[in-house]
Amino acid sequence: MPKFRFGAFLAPHHLPGESPTLQIQRDLDLVQHLDRLGYAEFWCGEHHSTGWETIASPEMFLAGAAMRTGRIRLGTGVVSLPYHHPFNVAQRLVQLDHMSQGRAMLGTGPGALPSDAHTFGIDPIVLRDRQDEAIGVIKRLLAGEPRFTYQCEWFELNDAALQILPLQDEIPMAAASMVSPSGMTIAGKYGDGALSIGSMSTEGIQSLPMQWSFAEEAADKHGQVVNRANWRVMFNWHIAESREKAYEEVEHGLLRWHNDYTVGTLQRPGVEPFESTEDAIAALALGEGSAAVIGTPDDLIQRVLEMYEVTGGFGVAIGFVNDWASPQNTMKSWDMVARYVIPEVNGQLASMRESNQFVIDHREYFEKAQKAVLNKIMENERAAEAFKTVGTVGAPIAAHYAPTHAD
Repeated sequence: MPKFRFGAFLAPHHLPGESPTLQIQRDLDLVQHLDRLGYAEFWCGEHHSTGWETIASPEMFLAGAAMRTGRIRLGTGVVSLPYHHPFNVAQRLVQLDHMSQGRAMLGTGPGALPSDAHTFGIDPIVLRDRQDEAIGVIKRLLAGEPRFTYQCEWFELNDAALQILPLQDEIPMAAASMVSPSGMTIAGKYGDGALSIGSMSTEGIQSLPMQWSFAEEAADKHGQVVNRANWRVMFNWHIAESREKAYEEVEHGLLRWHNDYTVGTLQRPGVEPFESTEDAIAALALGEGSAAVIGTPDDLIQRVLEMYEVTGGFGVAIGFVNDWASPQNTMKSWDMVARYVIPEVNGQLASMRESNQFVIDHREYFEKAQKAVLNKIMENERAAEAFKTVGTVGAPIAAHYAPTHAD
């Protein structure tokens, strides 16, 4: 099994009633934390309404994150392309690529919130077609094609070319995918990666086995190639030292996230509020086909490996940043994933366990070493006399060789 990359996806979903200034600063602190822990990617979204999602410009946020980090790749997750002139999107991504020293990624989508589309006066029926059209133009601009003119019913370009090209030879791109085939189809059409956001719901998980086939079919139709290594599957998790501790910590915000946001704000059909956090945990994390992991590192390890089997293989496990727990416990959760989950699923610990077991099983090597040390001690009359008196109790050598007495 190939090694996974791990990353984070910040919508963000923040509990209302707090300072947005401090929320944004805390989000920047998280990116810096993830960079230190060795996460591979960080994605940040674009939203303009609901009161829960407070970042309107992922490029601006990621530029700030670039100043605090040095290794983690930074992606728009996502730019809602129908809300923007494609030339501006390309320009901003090029600037982000240079400011981040070649770490920019472009995630695109049609726009997730109907309230945003309403604000811009855009008919939801045209969103996906406009995303598709914009991607084609942005790719031409980023590739440095000779000046070209493009006209359509919602934007136009005249003798267009970027005056600065990306620092990278090619900026990685990914299309957001929910449950319908459209996101995967767009990814396949352009040979891009995919961000499977729908995997955070039971319905999304059930659709995953066929999702990659949509990308492959579209790629074949348009003469492109898609790579599962660029398929990013989303997970919703909170990890602690024990399941009981994890359940206790999500009392901070899990119930509010479900009842106030998913049910109260988005008013998703068929989704009912829960009476208690215990009920929410049982339905969201413990039920058959549940989409969330609230528990221990072992629980998340099992879920990632199961998802790999369900999907047929993907390249990046992306954790959704939520406010289920307090800021301190959320930071700790990401730390535990880096310490225990990532090295386990990537096979980094197997050789260490084998080395440990080898030493336990082959005490004869220690016995030889003990005899060698003891012989040297007994060759010196004063050392031998002292050894007979005190042995090696408390001596530094005891931990390795442990001769306990002189005959």
